[in-house]
Amino acid sequence: MIPVVLLIGSNVMMTIAWYWHLKGGMSKPLFVVILISWGIALFEYCLAVPANRIGYAHGWSGAQLKITQEAITLIVFGVFMVLVLGEPLSWRHFAAFMCIMGAVAFLFVGK
Repeated sequence: MIPVVLLIGSNVMMTIAWYWHLKGGMSKPLFVVILISWGIALFEYCLAVPANRIGYAHGWSGAQLKITQEAITLIVFGVFMVLVLGEPLSWRHFAAFMCIMGAVAFLFVGK
């Protein structure tokens, strides 16, 4: 459970680092946006690296860690997309998410 919590925090930070400037930061110079995003990403790494180490030490495979991270990324980005960017979710978003969740299931079934 600790790896999942850390991965959620990591993905929140990375989503902010990559997309914060799309709403309200477009007037800033690209170099400034990159520096700010790198600063945010530093905190993301401080969560992602321990999440992966702890998960791996507790028997998760690299593939399980990665596909879990991707599923979390979609959830976090979906929330960010709606709440921050003001973009609507459609059935295609949900269908794509279900495909990723199927991949998660394939990697964890029987383990």
